[in-house]
Amino acid sequence: MQTIVVASGNKGKLREIAEIFTGFAILSMQEAGFAGDIEETGATFAENALIKARTVCKALGRPALADDSGLCVDALGGAPGVYSARFAGVHGDDAANNALLLQKLAGVPEEKRGAYFESCVALVFPDGREWTANGRTYGKIMTAPQGTEGFGYDPLFYSSELAKGFGVASPAEKNAVSHRGKALRALARMLQGE
Repeated sequence: MQTIVVASGNKGKLREIAEIFTGFAILSMQEAGFAGDIEETGATFAENALIKARTVCKALGRPALADDSGLCVDALGGAPGVYSARFAGVHGDDAANNALLLQKLAGVPEEKRGAYFESCVALVFPDGREWTANGRTYGKIMTAPQGTEGFGYDPLFYSSELAKGFGVASPAEKNAVSHRGKALRALARMLQGE
């Protein structure tokens, strides 16, 4: 079984990737021996995913998979977008990010709370091959968190496809419609067709 190193330490992402991207042994970059931060300087999800995957692949000489994803809210002009993980200033502070999102949407009526999650996954090989795939899932931002499933903005995101919030959806339900799930399945199909 081929090993793919995931350019992330986010346990939620790693679990989703392992559940969806079957047929490969999945290691976090820390488990594979990569220590350090990767500065996400891209203006798009695709640019950031490629920066992360290229950095880890080059450092370890192994295939590397990276995801860059975020929440895009209509009423905020697409924000937080590529800044989703650091929306409130500190990278990965889910509680602060969710609180800021609710604050910025205070008073916005339900019909104007449309949003989507977008993901770009990139897979980079030591021989120079690079693959990317994208996925989106649409819904709206609720006025209060619901449930304890998922991570990030999941407790605030109501999925149009599931007709329920990601915070109350099971991991299997979320993976079936999630932005990352769609992108990973598209990438897997590309690899199988190679």
